[in-house]
Amino acid sequence: QVQLVESGGGLVQAGDSLRLSCVASGRTFSIEAMGWFRQAPGKEREFVGAIGRSGGNTYYATSVKGRFTVSRDNAKNTVYLRMNSLKPEDTAVYYCAAARGPYYWGGTTAEYDYWGQGTQVTVST
Repeated sequence: QVQLVESGGGLVQAGDSLRLSCVASGRTFSIEAMGWFRQAPGKEREFVGAIGRSGGNTYYATSVKGRFTVSRDNAKNTVYLRMNSLKPEDTAVYYCAAARGPYYWGGTTAEYDYWGQGTQVTVST
């Protein structure tokens, strides 16, 4: 089993930046990739970005590409989501997820085996 705990959410203004963190514990050696998803009220959970085991490969949703960056510190078992130039439409609960693999970089929830509890990000105008 793998446990994931997100932190760093909050209320910010449009144009601001925010960094989310996700700490993994448990059988972390089994994780092939880590991802971030978000879910706004009344909408389905959507892919934001992902990073491979070594951190050398990343993949982003078109809506956040160029504004958001996923990184990881394997020594700390932590994955980060740096969000710049935030927009009101970025408002959502953000979830961290871990995939055991095989991982195909499809950006779907089905590829992930473990999920955090989520952290709220609210962007005001």
